[in-house]
Amino acid sequence: MRYAIVHETHYAYAAPVALSQQLLRLTPRTLPWQQCLAHRIDIEPGPGERIEREDYFGNRMTQLQITTPHQALGVWAHSEVEVSTPAAARVDAAGQPWEAVRDRLQSLGPDPWLDPAQFLYESPQVRGFAELAAFAAPSFAPGRDLREAVQALMHHIHASIEFDPTATNVSTELHEVLALRRGVCQDFAHLMIGCLRTLGLAARYVSGYILTTPPPGRPRLIGADASHAWVSVHCGDAGWLDLDPTNDCLVEDEHITLAWGRDFSDVSPMRGVTLGGGEQQLTVRVTVTPLEAA
Repeated sequence: MRYAIVHETHYAYAAPVALSQQLLRLTPRTLPWQQCLAHRIDIEPGPGERIEREDYFGNRMTQLQITTPHQALGVWAHSEVEVSTPAAARVDAAGQPWEAVRDRLQSLGPDPWLDPAQFLYESPQVRGFAELAAFAAPSFAPGRDLREAVQALMHHIHASIEFDPTATNVSTELHEVLALRRGVCQDFAHLMIGCLRTLGLAARYVSGYILTTPPPGRPRLIGADASHAWVSVHCGDAGWLDLDPTNDCLVEDEHITLAWGRDFSDVSPMRGVTLGGGEQQLTVRVTVTPLEAA
């Protein structure tokens, strides 16, 4: 599948901003199953300084400093991306009990396992607590195949949590989400990651996009027209398996990967600080359009 993506971000300020420093993660990753064919970011007003670099997790970042006084800031990220189904999603089963993967992660194993080991522990927005393990336990019977277990957990989260864009915000804590049983894609992802980590499994937070208008006969996915989030769990030698608990599905060729990290705080599409501005109003629009394959 080939897609054109436009991610628009607009800030309107009550008073002039004298200085703005912003950090953008709006460049799709290049992966074995995903190629970024074209990409540009337009900024108004134009920055006095612009630096491109990678963060610790290998996500592409754009660092801006805007010194022109302004009461509005607009950022338009245009991308063309080609996506196929990740190899792990095409495998029928990981073929190993979940405890075997957990035990190998705990040993910090050979070098290929050191990267997933960093996703075993608490992070700023995913703290561990006993209720998470209890919530996950029915899906992880002793000896159960890992792939089956994580999909069962995904089904359980989807059935237990109602999608409600008014119930939470970016700083809502995980224990509140579990108590409310409501939230958005960020909350679904954080909940699943928290459950997996309390069981000793490695899970990372993935940000990206999903197809706005699905092919004929396929349902429109929740989270279209905005940034989306899902979960990637390490399945041992089978690699990383991506799952979307908001939509109760494996990640295939309708998901476009932007960035990954321990939780949302590592991959926020745009964050920064301003000198002045007062109150601000934020508007974000995302459009994902399928293109004809070359």
